[in-house]
Formats: sequence, C-alpha cells, structure tokens
Amino acid sequence: MNEASVKPEIKSTPEIEQRILTAPTGNTSHNHISIKKVLEDHKSKEDRVAEKDLPRDFIVLDQFKMYWRQFAYQLKDDGMETFHHALIKRDPLVLSEELYAIVVDNQVQVDYIQPLLGDFIAFLRQKVNNYSLDIKLQITDTSDEKVKYLTGKDKFSAMARKNPNLHVLKSLFNLDIDF
Repeated sequence: MNEASVKPEIKSTPEIEQRILTAPTGNTSHNHISIKKVLEDHKSKEDRVAEKDLPRDFIVLDQFKMYWRQFAYQLKDDGMETFHHALIKRDPLVLSEELYAIVVDNQVQVDYIQPLLGDFIAFLRQKVNNYSLDIKLQITDTSDEKVKYLTGKDKFSAMARKNPNLHVLKSLFNLDIDF
C-alpha cells in the first residue's frame, strides 16, 4: 500500500455537553492559587511560631491596674474621652489568668472602643510582658451599680444632693469647683 493512500485515523473525543446557566449559582470551582490566600496562610503560620517564642510573665494585678489607668490618662490627653471614661469608671474584670474584660454601659461604647482595642491590648502586653494577654468588651447587666465620679463637677453634684447647704457655701465663699 501506498503511504499517501492511507488516511490517518482521527480519534474523536466525546463532546462535552455545555451547560447554559439561566441564573447565577454562586458556585465557582476554580482551581487556582490565590496570592492573597498564600500570604495570609504564611503570615498566620509566622504568627503561630512567633507566639510560642513570646514571653508569658505572670501578671501582677496591681501593676496591671496601674498600666490600665496609665493608658486611660494617655487617652484623655489625646482627646478620646469615651474610651478614657470606660476604662476608669470600673476596674478591669478578671475572667481568667490572662483574660480580662472592660465592662461598658451600652452598645454605643462597644462600637466606639472595639476598633481601638488592639492598641490597648498591645500596650498592656508590652508593659506586663505577657503576650497571651487578651481583653474583651462586656456590656454591664446592672445599672444599679455604684458609679465612680469622673469629674469634680459630678462629685460636687452628688454631695450637694446629700447636703444642699454646699450650694450656699459655694456661693457664699465664691468657690470654684475643679471642672
């Protein structure tokens, strides 16, 4: 036989039925590598390794409260009164050895403080040399709680309710309350 007369046999592949979608399904089955995902996985692996190497000193509650208040007064100087008042109104609530809570009055305070909480935790972790320390926000259940007075005006008002003669003394001696 002549080579020119022999036709090569072409193998046909079975045709794949193409689907036509009438509505989006939301399912995507892409098998590709995402750079963002790879970087996130790498960063989380580094964080886990780094956490093992970071110090976990014992937290002395008195020192912890001192640093807590120090940060609160830094916030006051920076003009963040809401966060400042939330920190000094009540002492930190100890939930476990390395878990504490900031007790706030309402959801508005939670929404305001939540974005700023990372800086506060980083500050405390560095000061107490314990990088496993964590702080969460907790809304108070009771409103009957004894309130710590935040300013001189608040203190004077509370004392004047108990003894109205303080108003007389204030005006008689022309006293100025530390506001």
